[in-house]
Amino acid sequence: MSEGREAVDVFEAPVEPESLDLVQDRLETLWSHDESVSAADRIRFEMALVEIVGNIVEHAFELDADARGRLLTVALTLGPDQIEAVLSDNGLPAAIDLESATMPGEEATSGRGLALAVAAVDEVGYERVEGRNHWRLVCRRNAD
Repeated sequence: MSEGREAVDVFEAPVEPESLDLVQDRLETLWSHDESVSAADRIRFEMALVEIVGNIVEHAFELDADARGRLLTVALTLGPDQIEAVLSDNGLPAAIDLESATMPGEEATSGRGLALAVAAVDEVGYERVEGRNHWRLVCRRNAD
């Protein structure tokens, strides 16, 4: 990737567990555009992205018996200063408070995903607009 340029990948995936593999595969392709992305930045961005996509797969449609036609739109952008993911799905609204996302106790069997995502990257945003959930993850690039 030449200086100051961005690599962008936009795609749709069905909202199903197998889509996590697709997201990770597309992320690997994105990394190939700029070998200078540090291992630490790759790890923290991928962890946050996988946690949010996992939550979408698990929770966005849990009360909706008809999963046909449920799509997740993913836009990945790799820039010289930051890595960004913008996710959009047509699932149920997420009842979350990003400000208070904390790790649950040791005995908890779930509830770590959002707290991990918030801790891993520099920005996590969520809003519900026109019947769609919109997530934005930003990881500012740091040197190893």
